[in-house]
Amino acid sequence: MASPSSLTPPPVPPELHVTNRETLLNSLRRHLSESSRPLYGFVLLQGGEEQNRYDTDHTELFRQESYFAYLFGVREPGFYGAIDIATGKSVLFAPRLPAEYAVWLGEIKPLSYFKERYMVSMVHYTDEIATVLHDEYKGSGKPVLFILHGINTDSDLFSKPAEFQGIDKFDTDLTTLHPVLSECRVIKSDPELALIQFANDISSEAHVEVMRKIRVGMYEYQLESMFLHHTYMYGGCRHCSYTCICATGDNSAVLHYGHAAAPNDRILEDGDLALLDMGAEYNFYGSDITCSYPVNGKFTPDQALIYNAVLDAHNAVISTMKPGVSWLDMHKLAEKVILESLKRGRILVGNVDDMMVKRLGAVFMPHGLGHLLGIDTHDTGGYPKGTERSKEPGLKSLRTTRELQEGMGTKSALKASHERSNTDN
Repeated sequence: MASPSSLTPPPVPPELHVTNRETLLNSLRRHLSESSRPLYGFVLLQGGEEQNRYDTDHTELFRQESYFAYLFGVREPGFYGAIDIATGKSVLFAPRLPAEYAVWLGEIKPLSYFKERYMVSMVHYTDEIATVLHDEYKGSGKPVLFILHGINTDSDLFSKPAEFQGIDKFDTDLTTLHPVLSECRVIKSDPELALIQFANDISSEAHVEVMRKIRVGMYEYQLESMFLHHTYMYGGCRHCSYTCICATGDNSAVLHYGHAAAPNDRILEDGDLALLDMGAEYNFYGSDITCSYPVNGKFTPDQALIYNAVLDAHNAVISTMKPGVSWLDMHKLAEKVILESLKRGRILVGNVDDMMVKRLGAVFMPHGLGHLLGIDTHDTGGYPKGTERSKEPGLKSLRTTRELQEGMGTKSALKASHERSNTDN
């Protein structure tokens, strides 16, 4: 049995997504005004669709598309959402469900249910999108739709622009919305930060639970199972922020271990370090926590040297973090502290400043310092429009080079770096 939790899942304030829509409206109106463009038209997003497992009738567990979740908080699949730029009205469009839905999948809720639950101005069916938006449009000429389309700088994949029958009756703008909305998601409101805090708290508690129960002879997947049970049992977290990484021994050198081809299935051995990188998601908002420790409870001298090297770097970065500090500078600080520790431990010889110039730190920390965190584990906004990645070793893997701002959600990957540099590998 899992140990009882001291935490209670917090209620999700319904105003959270109303505030997010207001944030977008203010930013978009400001952007249009600066471009001398009229403040007419609609933001239109298409929510996520349920996916079946290949050609079967097995439906995979649905999770809402992140931008749609940010603006509307809708849990159900098949929705669209619109925001009238001129009036600020918000509209949800729900799928028109067949009568047999009630037999197999439960109550068919009235449109009034979604209007109240998601605090929007009105709700219609998805087959009414063209008619409703034409009727609501107060501008002159053809109605304009601001459609989400842009590249994610972490995945190099494009967001899916909304499509619906009758879209040819509108002018569509595919370039304006994405950079504005992505930037809105960078700074979190207090209610958003509270959800992220809970996701981190329940995940931390679950990590401690695993730490208490880890034993030589277990399988890595048993550690994953204990974590998932605790966050779901006591935190109501049905989703994880990302695929769990439960790496021990040589596996801890694999940056994204735990995927289908490396499925957390090694047996834990005496003398192993365990690298556990797992984070729960609560009401779309995620956490990302990595910790490492010896399976048998005792560090070897070599393991302790590496562990403390990264602990020193971690503490140096935390003490430096404040608004206005460059993420790139913090990454280099972490590299320098690690190199200095490795030199003191006689793993390296030479001048640390010369090592920094030669980018030797990238050998020990090939990934970036960390990333933005929010509705996505690698949250949007890492590289705003007009910024470019460095091409230097190590630095090219940075997920952002921004200056820190109050309200940003960030995750330091320093703890992950030291387990992946452990001297047993």
